[in-house]
Amino acid sequence: MSLFGVGGSLILIAFGGVGIDVMHAELKRNKVQNTLDRAVLAAADLEQEVDPKAVMQDYFDKMLMPDALTSVKVTESLNYRRVEGTAYTSEKSNFTKLIGIDQMKADGVSTAEERVRKVEVSLVLDISGSMADNSRLTNMQSAANVFLDTVLTADNQDLVSINLVPYSEQVNAGPLLTEQMNVNWKHGYSHCLEFPSESFDTAALDTTMFYDQMQHFQWNYYGGNDLTDTVCPRYDYERINAWSQDLAGLKKQVLDLQPRAGTSIFLGMKWASALLHPSTRSINNAIINQKKGGDVAFLNRPAALDDVQTLKTIVLMTDGQHDSSYRLSSFAYDTASEVSHWAANNLWYYLERNVAVNKWPVFYWQKYNATMGDTLLHNVCEAAKDSGIVIWAIGFETTVEGNAAMKDCASSPAHYFDVDGTEIEDAFYSIARAINQLRLTQ
Repeated sequence: MSLFGVGGSLILIAFGGVGIDVMHAELKRNKVQNTLDRAVLAAADLEQEVDPKAVMQDYFDKMLMPDALTSVKVTESLNYRRVEGTAYTSEKSNFTKLIGIDQMKADGVSTAEERVRKVEVSLVLDISGSMADNSRLTNMQSAANVFLDTVLTADNQDLVSINLVPYSEQVNAGPLLTEQMNVNWKHGYSHCLEFPSESFDTAALDTTMFYDQMQHFQWNYYGGNDLTDTVCPRYDYERINAWSQDLAGLKKQVLDLQPRAGTSIFLGMKWASALLHPSTRSINNAIINQKKGGDVAFLNRPAALDDVQTLKTIVLMTDGQHDSSYRLSSFAYDTASEVSHWAANNLWYYLERNVAVNKWPVFYWQKYNATMGDTLLHNVCEAAKDSGIVIWAIGFETTVEGNAAMKDCASSPAHYFDVDGTEIEDAFYSIARAINQLRLTQ
Protein backbone atom coordinates (compact mmCIF):
# COMPACT_ATOMS: atom_id res chain seq x y z
CA MET A 1 0.00 0.00 0.00
CA SER A 2 2.88 2.33 0.75
CA LEU A 3 4.33 1.69 -2.70
CA PHE A 4 0.97 2.40 -4.30
CA GLY A 5 0.61 5.53 -2.17
CA VAL A 6 4.02 6.85 -3.09
CA GLY A 7 3.49 6.07 -6.75
CA GLY A 8 0.08 7.72 -6.80
CA SER A 9 1.45 10.78 -5.11
CA LEU A 10 4.20 11.09 -7.70
CA ILE A 11 1.67 10.80 -10.50
CA LEU A 12 -0.53 13.48 -8.95
CA ILE A 13 2.48 15.75 -8.47
CA ALA A 14 3.48 15.18 -12.10
CA PHE A 15 -0.01 16.04 -13.39
CA GLY A 16 -0.18 19.07 -11.12
CA GLY A 17 3.22 20.17 -12.33
CA VAL A 18 2.16 19.81 -15.94
CA GLY A 19 -0.85 21.97 -15.16
CA ILE A 20 1.40 24.64 -13.64
CA ASP A 21 3.65 24.57 -16.73
CA VAL A 22 0.63 24.94 -19.02
CA MET A 23 -0.75 27.79 -16.91
CA HIS A 24 2.57 29.66 -17.00
CA ALA A 25 2.80 29.14 -20.75
CA GLU A 26 -0.73 30.47 -21.25
CA LEU A 27 -0.01 33.54 -19.14
CA LYS A 28 3.08 34.15 -21.23
CA ARG A 29 1.10 33.62 -24.44
CA ASN A 30 -1.52 36.15 -23.30
CA LYS A 31 1.22 38.64 -22.54
CA VAL A 32 2.74 38.15 -25.98
CA GLN A 33 -0.63 38.41 -27.77
CA ASN A 34 -1.81 41.47 -25.84
CA THR A 35 1.49 43.25 -26.41
CA LEU A 36 1.34 42.37 -30.10
CA ASP A 37 -2.23 43.64 -30.43
CA ARG A 38 -1.37 46.98 -28.84
CA ALA A 39 1.79 47.26 -30.90
CA VAL A 40 0.15 46.72 -34.29
CA LEU A 41 -2.65 49.16 -33.44
CA ALA A 42 -0.14 51.86 -32.55
CA ALA A 43 2.06 51.08 -35.56
CA ALA A 44 -0.87 51.23 -38.00
CA ASP A 45 -2.02 54.65 -36.81
CA LEU A 46 -1.62 57.03 -39.75
CA GLU A 47 -1.17 59.97 -37.39
CA GLN A 48 2.13 58.69 -35.97
CA GLU A 49 5.24 59.29 -38.07
CA VAL A 50 7.68 56.87 -36.39
CA ASP A 51 8.70 53.78 -38.36
CA PRO A 52 6.04 51.12 -37.64
CA LYS A 53 8.68 48.45 -36.97
CA ALA A 54 10.37 50.67 -34.40
CA VAL A 55 7.02 51.34 -32.74
CA MET A 56 6.33 47.63 -32.38
CA GLN A 57 9.82 46.83 -31.12
CA ASP A 58 9.47 49.56 -28.49
CA TYR A 59 6.31 47.92 -27.16
CA PHE A 60 8.10 44.59 -26.70
CA ASP A 61 11.13 46.27 -25.15
CA LYS A 62 8.90 47.97 -22.59
CA MET A 63 7.33 44.62 -21.72
CA LEU A 64 10.81 43.07 -21.23
CA MET A 65 10.43 40.78 -24.24
CA PRO A 66 12.91 42.37 -26.69
CA ASP A 67 13.53 39.16 -28.63
CA ALA A 68 9.91 38.02 -28.89
CA LEU A 69 8.98 40.07 -31.98
CA THR A 70 9.76 37.79 -34.91
CA SER A 71 8.37 39.61 -37.95
CA VAL A 72 6.72 42.86 -38.98
CA LYS A 73 5.15 43.41 -42.39
CA VAL A 74 4.03 46.92 -43.32
CA THR A 75 1.89 47.74 -46.35
CA GLU A 76 1.00 51.38 -46.88
CA SER A 77 0.07 54.07 -49.36
CA LEU A 78 -1.13 57.65 -49.19
CA ASN A 79 -4.35 56.80 -47.41
CA TYR A 80 -3.70 53.35 -46.01
CA ARG A 81 -1.43 51.45 -43.62
CA ARG A 82 -1.64 47.77 -42.75
CA VAL A 83 0.69 46.23 -40.17
CA GLU A 84 1.03 42.49 -39.66
CA GLY A 85 3.13 41.12 -36.81
CA THR A 86 4.15 37.80 -35.34
CA ALA A 87 5.86 37.09 -32.04
CA TYR A 88 7.30 34.01 -30.40
CA THR A 89 8.93 33.18 -27.10
CA SER A 90 9.17 30.08 -24.94
CA GLU A 91 8.96 29.05 -21.31
CA LYS A 92 11.27 26.41 -19.90
CA SER A 93 9.45 23.32 -18.71
CA ASN A 94 9.68 22.11 -15.16
CA PHE A 95 7.46 19.07 -15.07
CA THR A 96 6.48 18.54 -18.70
CA LYS A 97 10.12 17.65 -19.45
CA LEU A 98 9.28 14.38 -17.73
CA ILE A 99 7.17 13.56 -20.75
CA GLY A 100 9.73 14.86 -23.26
CA ILE A 101 8.64 18.51 -23.61
CA ASP A 102 11.54 20.78 -22.72
CA GLN A 103 9.98 24.11 -23.83
CA MET A 104 6.42 25.52 -23.72
CA LYS A 105 5.89 27.96 -26.62
CA ALA A 106 4.05 31.28 -26.38
CA ASP A 107 3.34 32.90 -29.74
CA GLY A 108 0.92 35.35 -31.34
CA VAL A 109 -0.25 36.76 -34.67
CA SER A 110 -2.00 40.12 -35.12
CA THR A 111 -2.93 42.52 -37.89
CA ALA A 112 -4.25 46.06 -37.78
CA GLU A 113 -5.01 48.58 -40.47
CA GLU A 114 -6.12 52.15 -40.78
CA ARG A 115 -7.57 53.12 -44.10
CA VAL A 116 -8.59 56.61 -45.06
CA ARG A 117 -10.79 55.86 -48.00
CA LYS A 118 -12.06 58.43 -50.39
CA VAL A 119 -14.91 60.03 -48.54
CA GLU A 120 -17.79 62.17 -49.75
CA VAL A 121 -19.63 63.97 -46.96
CA SER A 122 -22.78 66.06 -46.97
CA LEU A 123 -22.90 68.18 -43.81
CA VAL A 124 -26.50 69.36 -43.42
CA LEU A 125 -26.96 72.17 -40.89
CA ASP A 126 -30.23 73.57 -39.56
CA ILE A 127 -30.28 77.39 -39.64
CA SER A 128 -33.98 77.82 -38.94
CA GLY A 129 -35.20 80.63 -36.67
CA SER A 130 -35.28 78.50 -33.52
CA MET A 131 -31.51 78.08 -33.71
CA ALA A 132 -31.34 81.56 -32.17
CA ASP A 133 -32.58 80.12 -28.86
CA ASN A 134 -30.46 78.79 -25.99
CA SER A 135 -27.10 79.37 -27.75
CA ARG A 136 -27.95 76.60 -30.20
CA LEU A 137 -26.41 78.30 -33.21
CA THR A 138 -23.15 79.02 -31.37
CA ASN A 139 -22.92 75.45 -30.08
CA MET A 140 -23.70 74.04 -33.49
CA GLN A 141 -21.10 76.23 -35.19
CA SER A 142 -18.42 75.12 -32.75
CA ALA A 143 -19.37 71.47 -33.18
CA ALA A 144 -19.50 71.64 -36.99
CA ASN A 145 -16.04 73.21 -37.11
CA VAL A 146 -14.65 70.49 -34.83
CA PHE A 147 -16.06 68.01 -37.34
CA LEU A 148 -14.40 69.83 -40.25
CA ASP A 149 -11.06 70.00 -38.42
CA THR A 150 -11.22 66.27 -37.76
CA VAL A 151 -12.07 65.06 -41.26
CA LEU A 152 -10.14 67.62 -43.32
CA THR A 153 -6.58 66.93 -42.19
CA ALA A 154 -3.31 67.04 -44.14
CA ASP A 155 -3.35 63.23 -44.30
CA ASN A 156 -6.74 63.38 -46.01
CA GLN A 157 -5.75 65.92 -48.67
CA ASP A 158 -7.64 65.30 -51.93
CA LEU A 159 -9.48 62.35 -50.37
CA VAL A 160 -12.35 63.94 -48.45
CA SER A 161 -14.87 66.27 -50.10
CA ILE A 162 -17.49 68.21 -48.17
CA ASN A 163 -20.91 69.37 -49.30
CA LEU A 164 -22.01 72.03 -46.82
CA VAL A 165 -25.82 72.30 -46.99
CA PRO A 166 -27.37 74.98 -44.76
CA TYR A 167 -31.16 74.73 -44.69
CA SER A 168 -34.09 76.45 -43.10
CA GLU A 169 -37.46 76.67 -44.83
CA GLN A 170 -35.66 76.28 -48.14
CA VAL A 171 -32.16 75.59 -49.47
CA ASN A 172 -30.23 78.17 -51.47
CA ALA A 173 -28.33 76.07 -54.02
CA GLY A 174 -26.43 79.10 -55.30
CA PRO A 175 -25.61 80.10 -58.89
CA LEU A 176 -22.76 77.63 -59.47
CA LEU A 177 -25.08 74.65 -59.17
CA THR A 178 -28.28 76.09 -60.59
CA GLU A 179 -26.63 77.58 -63.69
CA GLN A 180 -25.87 74.00 -64.76
CA MET A 181 -29.54 73.01 -64.38
CA ASN A 182 -32.74 73.70 -66.26
CA VAL A 183 -34.52 76.38 -64.25
CA ASN A 184 -37.56 78.52 -64.96
CA TRP A 185 -35.88 81.71 -63.79
CA LYS A 186 -38.06 84.42 -62.26
CA HIS A 187 -35.55 86.63 -60.50
CA GLY A 188 -31.94 86.98 -59.40
CA TYR A 189 -32.45 87.59 -55.70
CA SER A 190 -31.75 84.04 -54.51
CA HIS A 191 -31.33 80.50 -55.86
CA CYS A 192 -33.81 78.11 -54.24
CA LEU A 193 -35.62 75.51 -56.36
CA GLU A 194 -38.96 73.77 -55.94
CA PHE A 195 -39.06 69.96 -56.11
CA PRO A 196 -42.09 67.87 -57.05
CA SER A 197 -43.00 65.31 -54.38
CA GLU A 198 -41.83 62.38 -56.51
CA SER A 199 -38.29 63.80 -56.47
CA PHE A 200 -37.99 62.66 -52.86
CA ASP A 201 -38.43 59.02 -53.89
CA THR A 202 -34.85 58.95 -55.16
CA ALA A 203 -31.44 60.10 -53.98
CA ALA A 204 -30.64 61.26 -57.52
CA LEU A 205 -31.13 64.70 -59.02
CA ASP A 206 -33.00 64.68 -62.32
CA THR A 207 -30.82 66.96 -64.45
CA THR A 208 -33.14 66.74 -67.45
CA MET A 209 -36.27 68.27 -65.93
CA PHE A 210 -37.04 71.97 -65.57
CA TYR A 211 -37.28 73.25 -62.02
CA ASP A 212 -39.37 76.19 -60.87
CA GLN A 213 -37.45 78.86 -59.02
CA MET A 214 -38.59 79.49 -55.47
CA GLN A 215 -40.36 82.82 -54.93
CA HIS A 216 -38.35 85.45 -53.11
CA PHE A 217 -40.33 86.92 -50.25
CA GLN A 218 -40.57 87.04 -46.47
CA TRP A 219 -43.45 85.28 -44.74
CA ASN A 220 -43.04 84.99 -41.01
CA TYR A 221 -42.18 88.44 -39.75
CA TYR A 222 -44.66 91.06 -38.56
CA GLY A 223 -42.18 93.81 -37.67
CA GLY A 224 -40.45 96.33 -39.90
CA ASN A 225 -40.57 96.24 -43.64
CA ASP A 226 -37.36 94.27 -44.17
CA LEU A 227 -36.36 91.04 -45.88
CA THR A 228 -33.70 89.60 -43.60
CA ASP A 229 -35.67 86.42 -42.94
CA THR A 230 -36.76 85.37 -46.44
CA VAL A 231 -38.20 81.92 -47.04
CA CYS A 232 -35.29 81.28 -49.39
CA PRO A 233 -32.06 82.22 -47.57
CA ARG A 234 -30.64 85.11 -49.57
CA TYR A 235 -27.03 85.68 -48.54
CA ASP A 236 -23.88 84.20 -50.08
CA TYR A 237 -22.83 82.37 -46.91
CA GLU A 238 -26.20 80.58 -46.81
CA ARG A 239 -25.64 78.90 -50.17
CA ILE A 240 -24.62 75.29 -50.67
CA ASN A 241 -20.84 74.85 -50.80
CA ALA A 242 -20.35 71.66 -52.80
CA TRP A 243 -17.39 69.29 -53.29
CA SER A 244 -14.97 71.36 -51.24
CA GLN A 245 -11.92 70.69 -49.07
CA ASP A 246 -11.25 74.35 -48.30
CA LEU A 247 -11.10 74.02 -44.53
CA ALA A 248 -10.69 77.72 -43.81
CA GLY A 249 -13.49 78.69 -46.20
CA LEU A 250 -15.90 76.08 -44.88
CA LYS A 251 -15.24 77.02 -41.25
CA LYS A 252 -15.75 80.71 -41.98
CA GLN A 253 -19.02 79.96 -43.76
CA VAL A 254 -20.25 77.96 -40.76
CA LEU A 255 -19.39 80.85 -38.43
CA ASP A 256 -21.25 83.32 -40.69
CA LEU A 257 -24.54 81.39 -40.58
CA GLN A 258 -27.56 83.13 -39.06
CA PRO A 259 -30.98 81.75 -37.99
CA ARG A 260 -33.67 82.11 -40.67
CA ALA A 261 -37.36 81.30 -41.17
CA GLY A 262 -38.94 77.84 -40.74
CA THR A 263 -37.78 74.22 -40.95
CA SER A 264 -37.82 71.94 -44.02
CA ILE A 265 -35.44 69.11 -43.13
CA PHE A 266 -36.51 67.12 -46.17
CA LEU A 267 -35.20 69.80 -48.56
CA GLY A 268 -31.80 69.82 -46.87
CA MET A 269 -31.75 66.05 -47.04
CA LYS A 270 -32.72 66.02 -50.72
CA TRP A 271 -29.81 68.24 -51.69
CA ALA A 272 -27.47 66.29 -49.39
CA SER A 273 -28.23 62.98 -51.08
CA ALA A 274 -28.20 64.46 -54.59
CA LEU A 275 -24.70 65.88 -54.09
CA LEU A 276 -23.47 62.37 -53.20
CA HIS A 277 -25.25 60.73 -56.12
CA PRO A 278 -23.42 60.32 -59.45
CA SER A 279 -26.35 62.06 -61.16
CA THR A 280 -24.74 65.39 -60.15
CA ARG A 281 -21.28 64.49 -61.48
CA SER A 282 -21.94 66.36 -64.72
CA ILE A 283 -22.68 69.52 -62.72
CA ASN A 284 -19.44 69.26 -60.74
CA ASN A 285 -17.37 68.52 -63.85
CA ALA A 286 -18.94 71.42 -65.73
CA ILE A 287 -18.14 73.84 -62.91
CA ILE A 288 -14.51 72.67 -62.86
CA ASN A 289 -14.03 72.48 -66.64
CA GLN A 290 -15.56 75.90 -67.17
CA LYS A 291 -13.17 77.22 -64.49
CA LYS A 292 -16.05 78.73 -62.55
CA GLY A 293 -14.94 77.14 -59.31
CA GLY A 294 -14.78 73.70 -57.79
CA ASP A 295 -11.71 71.63 -56.94
CA VAL A 296 -9.91 69.81 -59.73
CA ALA A 297 -8.89 67.08 -57.24
CA PHE A 298 -12.56 66.11 -57.12
CA LEU A 299 -13.18 65.93 -60.85
CA ASN A 300 -15.58 63.05 -61.59
CA ARG A 301 -17.11 63.13 -58.14
CA PRO A 302 -19.56 62.00 -56.93
CA ALA A 303 -18.16 58.51 -57.44
CA ALA A 304 -20.26 55.60 -58.61
CA LEU A 305 -22.50 54.09 -55.96
CA ASP A 306 -20.69 50.75 -56.23
CA ASP A 307 -17.20 52.24 -55.88
CA VAL A 308 -15.82 50.25 -52.94
CA GLN A 309 -13.04 52.79 -52.38
CA THR A 310 -15.46 55.63 -51.66
CA LEU A 311 -17.53 56.12 -48.54
CA LYS A 312 -20.61 58.31 -48.95
CA THR A 313 -22.11 59.70 -45.79
CA ILE A 314 -24.56 62.37 -44.64
CA VAL A 315 -24.45 64.14 -41.29
CA LEU A 316 -27.91 65.62 -40.75
CA MET A 317 -28.82 67.79 -37.77
CA THR A 318 -31.91 69.67 -36.68
CA ASP A 319 -33.13 71.44 -33.58
CA GLY A 320 -36.81 71.11 -34.31
CA GLN A 321 -39.39 69.49 -36.55
CA HIS A 322 -41.13 70.15 -39.82
CA ASP A 323 -43.58 73.02 -39.89
CA SER A 324 -45.80 74.68 -42.47
CA SER A 325 -44.44 76.45 -45.51
CA TYR A 326 -46.41 78.85 -47.68
CA ARG A 327 -46.19 80.30 -51.18
CA LEU A 328 -47.65 83.42 -52.74
CA SER A 329 -50.67 82.89 -54.96
CA SER A 330 -49.96 82.94 -58.68
CA PHE A 331 -51.96 86.10 -59.33
CA ALA A 332 -49.66 88.00 -56.94
CA TYR A 333 -46.41 86.68 -58.42
CA ASP A 334 -46.84 86.45 -62.18
CA THR A 335 -45.30 89.68 -63.45
CA ALA A 336 -41.86 91.24 -63.14
CA SER A 337 -43.26 94.17 -61.17
CA GLU A 338 -44.94 91.83 -58.65
CA VAL A 339 -41.70 89.85 -58.26
CA SER A 340 -39.88 93.11 -57.56
CA HIS A 341 -42.63 94.24 -55.20
CA TRP A 342 -42.28 91.19 -52.92
CA ALA A 343 -38.52 91.44 -53.06
CA ALA A 344 -38.87 94.89 -51.48
CA ASN A 345 -41.83 94.40 -49.14
CA ASN A 346 -42.40 92.08 -46.23
CA LEU A 347 -45.62 90.12 -46.93
CA TRP A 348 -47.33 90.64 -43.58
CA TYR A 349 -46.15 94.21 -43.20
CA TYR A 350 -47.74 94.96 -46.58
CA LEU A 351 -50.96 93.03 -45.94
CA GLU A 352 -51.58 94.66 -42.56
CA ARG A 353 -51.30 98.13 -44.06
CA ASN A 354 -52.75 97.75 -47.54
CA VAL A 355 -55.20 94.82 -47.71
CA ALA A 356 -58.50 94.16 -45.95
CA VAL A 357 -58.24 91.36 -43.39
CA ASN A 358 -60.76 89.16 -45.17
CA LYS A 359 -58.62 89.32 -48.34
CA TRP A 360 -55.37 88.21 -46.73
CA PRO A 361 -55.86 84.43 -47.33
CA VAL A 362 -56.15 84.88 -51.10
CA PHE A 363 -52.58 86.09 -51.27
CA TYR A 364 -51.00 82.79 -50.19
CA TRP A 365 -51.43 79.02 -50.05
CA GLN A 366 -49.89 76.21 -48.02
CA LYS A 367 -47.38 74.05 -49.88
CA TYR A 368 -46.10 71.89 -46.99
CA ASN A 369 -47.18 70.95 -43.48
CA ALA A 370 -45.48 68.88 -40.78
CA THR A 371 -46.99 65.56 -41.87
CA MET A 372 -45.98 66.08 -45.49
CA GLY A 373 -42.49 67.06 -44.38
CA ASP A 374 -42.06 63.89 -42.31
CA THR A 375 -43.26 61.76 -45.22
CA LEU A 376 -40.92 63.38 -47.74
CA LEU A 377 -38.00 63.11 -45.33
CA HIS A 378 -38.70 59.42 -44.77
CA ASN A 379 -38.85 58.83 -48.52
CA VAL A 380 -35.57 60.54 -49.37
CA CYS A 381 -33.78 58.97 -46.37
CA GLU A 382 -34.86 55.50 -47.48
CA ALA A 383 -33.75 56.25 -51.04
CA ALA A 384 -30.34 57.42 -49.79
CA LYS A 385 -29.88 54.33 -47.61
CA ASP A 386 -30.90 52.10 -50.50
CA SER A 387 -28.14 53.80 -52.51
CA GLY A 388 -25.53 52.81 -49.94
CA ILE A 389 -25.25 56.22 -48.29
CA VAL A 390 -24.57 56.13 -44.54
CA ILE A 391 -26.75 58.62 -42.63
CA TRP A 392 -25.84 60.06 -39.25
CA ALA A 393 -28.67 62.03 -37.64
CA ILE A 394 -28.40 64.47 -34.74
CA GLY A 395 -31.44 65.67 -32.83
CA PHE A 396 -30.28 68.83 -31.07
CA GLU A 397 -32.65 69.87 -28.28
CA THR A 398 -35.47 68.91 -30.60
CA THR A 399 -39.07 67.82 -30.05
CA VAL A 400 -40.49 64.33 -29.67
CA GLU A 401 -41.71 64.51 -33.27
CA GLY A 402 -38.35 65.76 -34.49
CA ASN A 403 -36.49 63.01 -32.67
CA ALA A 404 -38.76 60.37 -34.19
CA ALA A 405 -38.16 61.70 -37.70
CA MET A 406 -34.39 61.79 -37.19
CA LYS A 407 -34.28 58.28 -35.72
CA ASP A 408 -36.23 57.05 -38.72
CA CYS A 409 -33.77 58.73 -41.08
CA ALA A 410 -30.56 57.43 -39.47
CA SER A 411 -28.89 54.32 -40.88
CA SER A 412 -29.31 52.55 -37.52
CA PRO A 413 -30.01 53.39 -33.87
CA ALA A 414 -26.24 53.67 -33.41
CA HIS A 415 -26.17 56.38 -36.07
CA TYR A 416 -28.59 58.60 -34.15
CA PHE A 417 -27.64 61.14 -31.47
CA ASP A 418 -30.03 62.94 -29.12
CA VAL A 419 -28.02 65.79 -27.60
CA ASP A 420 -28.38 68.98 -25.60
CA GLY A 421 -26.14 71.99 -25.22
CA THR A 422 -22.45 71.40 -25.78
CA GLU A 423 -23.04 67.65 -26.17
CA ILE A 424 -23.49 68.38 -29.85
CA GLU A 425 -19.72 68.82 -30.14
CA ASP A 426 -19.14 65.30 -28.81
CA ALA A 427 -21.62 63.95 -31.34
CA PHE A 428 -19.94 65.65 -34.29
CA TYR A 429 -16.49 64.55 -33.12
CA SER A 430 -17.62 60.95 -32.64
CA ILE A 431 -19.04 60.87 -36.14
CA ALA A 432 -15.87 62.38 -37.60
CA ARG A 433 -13.70 59.77 -35.87
CA ALA A 434 -16.00 56.98 -37.03
CA ILE A 435 -15.49 58.07 -40.63
CA ASN A 436 -11.76 57.52 -40.25
CA GLN A 437 -11.44 54.70 -37.79
CA LEU A 438 -8.69 52.36 -36.77
CA ARG A 439 -9.68 48.73 -36.54
CA LEU A 440 -8.08 45.49 -35.44
CA THR A 441 -8.65 42.99 -38.24
CA GLN A 442 -7.20 39.75 -36.89
